[in-house]
Amino acid sequence: MLGYECFKAADDRKLDTDACVRVVMRNKKLGLDQYRFLLKTIVSSGLGEETYGPRNVVDGREEFPLENDAHAEMDEIMFSTLDSLFEKTGVSPSEIDILVVDVSLFSPAPSLTSRIINRYKMRHNIKSFSLSGMGCSASMLAIDLVQQLFKTYKNQFAIVVSTESIARHWYCGKEKSMMLSNCLFRNGGSSILLTNKRDLKDRCLLKLKCAVRTNIGYDDEAYGCCIQVEDPQGYQGFLLTKNLTKAAAKAFTGNLKLLLPKILPVWELLRYAISTLGKKSTKGQNLSFNLNLKSGVDHFCLHPGGRAVIDGLGKSLGLSEYDLEPTRMALYRFGNTSAGGLWYVLSYMEAKKRLKKGDKIFMVSLGAGFMCNNCVWEVMKDGLDDTRVWEDCIDEYPRKNLVNPFTEKYSWINDECLNFVRLD
Repeated sequence: MLGYECFKAADDRKLDTDACVRVVMRNKKLGLDQYRFLLKTIVSSGLGEETYGPRNVVDGREEFPLENDAHAEMDEIMFSTLDSLFEKTGVSPSEIDILVVDVSLFSPAPSLTSRIINRYKMRHNIKSFSLSGMGCSASMLAIDLVQQLFKTYKNQFAIVVSTESIARHWYCGKEKSMMLSNCLFRNGGSSILLTNKRDLKDRCLLKLKCAVRTNIGYDDEAYGCCIQVEDPQGYQGFLLTKNLTKAAAKAFTGNLKLLLPKILPVWELLRYAISTLGKKSTKGQNLSFNLNLKSGVDHFCLHPGGRAVIDGLGKSLGLSEYDLEPTRMALYRFGNTSAGGLWYVLSYMEAKKRLKKGDKIFMVSLGAGFMCNNCVWEVMKDGLDDTRVWEDCIDEYPRKNLVNPFTEKYSWINDECLNFVRLD
């Protein structure tokens, strides 16, 4: 990886407490029960006051979005991150050999890759790929696609653009399981420049050590736990079911079985194998040992999907609050930016000067399908300290108090007296 850039919207797009309330109150289909559900969900989501929403939602046009709203949203994210990436790395758009764009919910014609090629007048023989429907784990899938292409094509430059379209997919109905996405997903995205040119090794930030993809779409529960549907009233949205946690655990476990032997030292795998055998052959004694992931990994870059996702992954991997800090802060500051979320976490690590030459970074992504796509990077140089999107606020983090202001301002909505009042 030669470089990467994350998107940061203008301040007038921030969805603070008051802005979120205005969006909620515009939906006249909601009642007291839905208000209470939204309050509980927003408070427990892990998002702060400075996440960014699509322009049409901020302007009050979420129920009737236009095609131009989606294009404007994508153009702003893609072109601003690519402009910055080309400027910082000194690589010209005409030098790019491979282009991969992953956006799950917006697949126009001409494609988004063609839109980028047209904007930057890239070469006619560029190899371009548009990925859709891959969800929050799409960025790791795109990275793996480039890795496979690099095995065939030598001395190449490749760009991966990871983002998500929210402008045309804001849910305007009243089904609770479909309102969750409005509370979690926010505008964001990233562009990443990769190469397999050996003479550029000294300029690279990171080196991809290995990548493993897992898709358990054969499981009906897993396939339907995170899916785009219409509600009974015809409003389109993203359905998140209670089976999501179970599906994530199954996909994650299957992925680790393939990935861990590639990244952990032999002595740690032997220790775990011996302890497991001992546990199975000994009755009445507690001889359980967990794998020590830190014997092969220094940093954990987890998908900032929500506080519950972060808590679950942290518990499963035995991580400390220090390990989880970058993911929690990325979620708090920028929200769940879908496929682009991992790069905000990585940017936090770099801005905090955590990364040292030789360090290993474990990236974990989960997404619709249901998929778990993970990889491990090695830091190639010391002195990585670019603050990127954290430039104006990194000194304020980590935040000690992550309590959402909704708790203080709107806790009255849970008062039982309101059960006997008609909300007009």
